Amino acid sequence: MTPSPALTFYFPLVLACLVASPACADPTAHGEHIMVEADKLVWKDNPTLPPGAKIAIIEGNPREAGLFAFRLKLPAGYRIPPHEHPVTGHVTVLAGTFHIAVGERFDAASGDAVPSGGYSLMPANTRHYAWTDGETIIQIHGLGPWGIKYVNATDDPRTTASAR
Repeated sequence: MTPSPALTFYFPLVLACLVASPACADPTAHGEHIMVEADKLVWKDNPTLPPGAKIAIIEGNPREAGLFAFRLKLPAGYRIPPHEHPVTGHVTVLAGTFHIAVGERFDAASGDAVPSGGYSLMPANTRHYAWTDGETIIQIHGLGPWGIKYVNATDDPRTTASAR
């Protein structure tokens, strides 16, 4: 089955948006060869996404210039509101199904489903949103600095958390 052009074009950026916790360590900080075993990843809350998302940094620092890779673990029924990223994101679905759509308003009837093993690329500054049915793990890589800007500021957990 060939993925739709919209899915191939927009999916990776959506996921990439969800990251960049300063609490995550850079495993390549010493310029050494690294190997990462999935069962030894350190998962932390992701402050740039709605509560429930976990992030594990694989390589680099997404908030700085240079290559980065991270994984996101998203619970069942998770939603990422419409947003955009300043750089292109490359997304690989490692487990579950990741749904993604382009637009400024969340509409679960739109978009495409990317199953486990699928890949998507989301161009920089493309407004999109995503959701899961069951627990889903994705890996996002790209050339930083990475970031996320929500279409509606009230959807940004960094803003709403500081307002409390």
